Amino acid sequence: MDETIFDVAVIGLGYIGLPTAASFAAKGKLVAGVDVKQSTIDAVNRGEVPFVEPDMGVVVSGAVSLGNLVAMTTVPAADAYIIAVPTPLAEGNGADLSYLRSAVEALAPKLRGGELVVLESTSPPGTTERLGAHLMELRPDLSLDAAPGKKQVHVVHSPERVLPGRIMIEIVTNDRVIGGLTEEGAQLAKRLYEVICQGEILLTDATTAEMTKLVENTFRDVNIAFANELSLICDSLGIDVWRLIELANHHPRVNVLRPGPGVGGHCIAVDPWFIVDAVPEHSGLIRTAREVNDSKPHHVVRQAVQALADQPGATVAVLGLAFKANIDDVRESPSVTIVQELVRQLPDSTVLVVDPNVEELPAALTASGLARLHGMEEAVAKADLVMLLVDHDEFLTLDSVALEGKQVIDTKGIWNQQEPADSSRPHTPVGASVGG
Repeated sequence: MDETIFDVAVIGLGYIGLPTAASFAAKGKLVAGVDVKQSTIDAVNRGEVPFVEPDMGVVVSGAVSLGNLVAMTTVPAADAYIIAVPTPLAEGNGADLSYLRSAVEALAPKLRGGELVVLESTSPPGTTERLGAHLMELRPDLSLDAAPGKKQVHVVHSPERVLPGRIMIEIVTNDRVIGGLTEEGAQLAKRLYEVICQGEILLTDATTAEMTKLVENTFRDVNIAFANELSLICDSLGIDVWRLIELANHHPRVNVLRPGPGVGGHCIAVDPWFIVDAVPEHSGLIRTAREVNDSKPHHVVRQAVQALADQPGATVAVLGLAFKANIDDVRESPSVTIVQELVRQLPDSTVLVVDPNVEELPAALTASGLARLHGMEEAVAKADLVMLLVDHDEFLTLDSVALEGKQVIDTKGIWNQQEPADSSRPHTPVGASVGG
């Protein structure tokens, strides 16, 4: 029996790979989703989504039920391969490309010639060229540039540019940048993504495409760092940073972002370091912004320690563990760092973690046994100090009466303007201008 040749094989079924696979399958393409985790494979083949992402469940279940999406642990033959594996930060602030190398080594034996290989994973400049070179080492019988007597493989970079919580919308509506090692490869990728993309598709070279994604996230990181540094300055001057930003933003050419407890996620908290690592002599501003944002969780912890200086054995309710609102993704989340530091610096205290989207604490928080996952009402009722770290919808409507008599650290500027229902009872907003 001949081996099935899929239209598209997506390698990596995480927060980007699975929505991408499902989107192509929903448009009638025969798609293979490849992942090393058997639990992910089993969930997808049941038509289930193994993480929280609005609007994705119906797309995945529909694609699976129609037979257009199949998940597996081995790479099949396909006309197009999309690599969407992690590229985490390595020691020294470079990228850990081991997952990418593994993906390339898994797909190389399946190449017949004529395939399109798309790298979607966020990557340092030059990674796509190195991917192509590694493919040619593994398959010297093939060519990247139509060498005489050899079949060609087309390698391009097309970075994902979607926002968690809106992935199924933005994967369709956002503009897409495609950078090819060759013009022919870029055109092939353009035709592929036109199947799912309603936005403008912009063609360039691979290295420029890589830098485009890094620059987008670095721009945001630098602007967040300004807001975070401003919140520290305001703390020192006794100014309400939220009111200050509101006033400043009345200027027609000013749009200061809102501060918070830090910057998380696999993109904004990581990508700027790839630029710094590539060209350290010209990226001082980018480095400083990263250091400002990385330091913010420690500032929040210092406020908590100061607030509880006279309350040994206090209970702390931490509201929010994900790196942003209304998702379950805890990658690089400042909340995880804050909880770790609270447990370390307040060894006599109990830390109750609340997150309606997170089913279990990450391994980094379970070792001590002092941080536990709780429901919101119970945690707030027990708490001496309530810390708002993520503005999940469930937290925005928390009754102010529940916070009466408690110390509060509001890092998102949600509660600091609220007055308690009974002003005769103490409500102390501690660190109301905490940024992040």
